[in-house]
Amino acid sequence: MCFSLDAEPPISSASGSAVQGEDIVLNSADGTRFAAYAAHAGSPQGAGIVILPDARGLFRFYKELALRFAEVGIESVAIDYFGRTAGLTSRDEQFEFMPHVMQTRFETLAADIAAAVDFLRGLPDAPQSIFTVGFCFGGSTSFLQAANKHGLAGVIGFYGSPSGPSRNGSPAPIERVQDFRCPVLGLFGGADTHIPAESIQQFDIALTHASIEHELVTYPGAPHSFFDRVHAQYANESADAWKRILAFIAAHTRPRT
Repeated sequence: MCFSLDAEPPISSASGSAVQGEDIVLNSADGTRFAAYAAHAGSPQGAGIVILPDARGLFRFYKELALRFAEVGIESVAIDYFGRTAGLTSRDEQFEFMPHVMQTRFETLAADIAAAVDFLRGLPDAPQSIFTVGFCFGGSTSFLQAANKHGLAGVIGFYGSPSGPSRNGSPAPIERVQDFRCPVLGLFGGADTHIPAESIQQFDIALTHASIEHELVTYPGAPHSFFDRVHAQYANESADAWKRILAFIAAHTRPRT
């Protein structure tokens, strides 16, 4: 489990921002309808991002994060994972998420993410460069999208395990490194008991051997899910992570033509 349902992104909202957020429904390739939340930038800068939540799916934290991205000019869409098994119901404290996580599949997750990418590419002022960012279960899922031929400009993962076994039988990111086609940014907590330092080191070696541009950052002493306003003691780590994300996106966003 990652964030509690009262979690908040550790990023201050920009006052006077012209962003607009909306609950939407997207359609996957197999006809599945699933919930998502889109946040539109007042002044788009040419980048878009698909936000992949933790194991509980789409809830307030990720909607707020989508707005924070939009405030800096990045079109964003946060998706839910469970349209096939739980429909469009809300992911509140009553939602028993784990049985639904176990029913997700690598192929259908990729298809839903493709639908979110297509949504961003279909916007009136469509972003030219699209990224994914994920957390925990979504962090590993985000890494995997580098191999799924979405035409991404980069993938970002917060405390996503690089190695298996996975909760739902998906391949581990390290197993698909040879198929990666875009740069990788990984953000980890040094005190995260779920992800051993050796696993991160092995991922680093595998990415290097595959000639994949990457940066893997470990924050000493930070736990799993440190990127949360509730964890004020890790405000500096969170601020640095946000700075690195924006720099990564800026560095890999194609100039407008």
